[in-house]
Amino acid sequence: MAHQPREQWATRAGFILAAIGSAIGLGNIWRFPAVTYENGGGAFLLPYLVALVTAGIPLLILEYTIGRRHRASPPAAFHQLARPAEVLGWWQVVICFVIATYYAVILAWAVRYVGFSVGQDWGDDPEGFLFGEFLELSAEPGEVSAFVPGVAVPLVAVWIVVLAILAMGVRRGIEQANKIFIPLLVIFFVVLVVRALTLDGAADGIDAFFSPDWGELDNGSVWVAAYGQIFFSLSIGFGIMITYASYLRRRSDLTGSALVAGFANSSFEILAGIGVFATLGFMAVQAGVGVDDVSSSGLGLAFVAFPQVISEMPAGWLFGLLFFASLVVAGLSSLISIVQVIVSAVQDRTGMNRVRTVLLIGGATGVVSVLLFSTDGGLYFLDAADHFINQYGIALAALAVVITVSWVLRRLPALQSDADATSAVRLGLWWRICLGVITPLVLGWMMIDSLINEFDENYEGYPTSFLLYSGWGVAVGAILLGVLLTLVPWRRRPAAGAEAGSAPGAPDGPGAPESPESPQAPEAPGTPDERKRL
Repeated sequence: MAHQPREQWATRAGFILAAIGSAIGLGNIWRFPAVTYENGGGAFLLPYLVALVTAGIPLLILEYTIGRRHRASPPAAFHQLARPAEVLGWWQVVICFVIATYYAVILAWAVRYVGFSVGQDWGDDPEGFLFGEFLELSAEPGEVSAFVPGVAVPLVAVWIVVLAILAMGVRRGIEQANKIFIPLLVIFFVVLVVRALTLDGAADGIDAFFSPDWGELDNGSVWVAAYGQIFFSLSIGFGIMITYASYLRRRSDLTGSALVAGFANSSFEILAGIGVFATLGFMAVQAGVGVDDVSSSGLGLAFVAFPQVISEMPAGWLFGLLFFASLVVAGLSSLISIVQVIVSAVQDRTGMNRVRTVLLIGGATGVVSVLLFSTDGGLYFLDAADHFINQYGIALAALAVVITVSWVLRRLPALQSDADATSAVRLGLWWRICLGVITPLVLGWMMIDSLINEFDENYEGYPTSFLLYSGWGVAVGAILLGVLLTLVPWRRRPAAGAEAGSAPGAPDGPGAPESPESPQAPEAPGTPDERKRL
């Protein structure tokens, strides 16, 4: 099969917008405000920023460097680091497959709720409407007795849009989509926040959100929560940033891009917190209770609390339209990045062209998503899979990657030289300390703390039998499938030796001659000016 040159981002801005689009997702809007409020309010921002600088940005730079250096999807990139490490890449690919199947369903709900907002179809009981009339939720976890067309139809539409964008490629598809999605998301959310700030009680909500409880800084769980929020909100740990960075040119600025993406993500989270708590302040005033009594997060915030607010505020239909449209846009940019990891890995392994890979592999992912989560038991499966794949998939895989790269293979000095060779902001000893000491310790403690809580009581009180196959089974199955995929022969063998202690400027380093015969060689830009565009 003839070698297909690896695609590249057209501009640095295109890559940064795609990275920001991947990071800014549903969790920024409905998780960060609640985590902040529950962990010291304004005081939480201190450990949050510490976590961003000591774990979030260093991990972003690490993934950017691995991706650009090896110009490959996670399995192929880790294969080049060390043959046994390839299993880490396939583990991440399977994690992305699991997340993609259920993440798309939440977008389908948001699509429907854009329409529901206009007529406020949930009536006087948003909670009953969500679980009863809309999702037709079964009585017990694990029970599947009916297909729900109201979920299936928008879910199919979501997958059609995502696969169409992916089929158009990195430049014409992903990059162009994010150039539309991110400005649109910012406009929607700024308008939404401005409207929220004009509501009665908005000041009470903002005060509840930002009032610092400095005593909470002595609580270790607050710091763990800060690192957890940074970790899960930046799209690190499951191969997305390695994949996106593999489409960069050799001379791309890595540290500068990571700083921009990291702080842009955090800025949006704070903006989301302001908008959410201004709205909750209005809700509290209307109900004559404190903000404590109306605060919530996750699905309850988006699909129960906010519909109730929409029904009570003047011109609520417009507020609802903006809010749920923001969820759709934020979710689409994230879902595209998740599925791209799967597509890129299969392309590298098989040599298939993009359109065929998207239709076969992306289409199969969409079919699983529709068949499993468009049923009356879909919400239970979604909840369990999300919890366990996040706690014991993403976080555990990231811990394994950091330990492998920094402790086992001892590649941090070489990767630092690689990043420094082309970046405006040079890395120092702090980067190796953060990745070699701080991040492994924090992730390790998160695992221990999570497991202790897991064995104390069943997640959400679900039956043990249900959690064994829909939760633990998913998390353990991702690891086992990652190992099995490693055994499949490569159609195009990844280039070897690029990580054998080579210094920047040496063969296989940045700026090295790139042989067109190499399976990982990029598309050669035509002019020196083009080579400097990123």
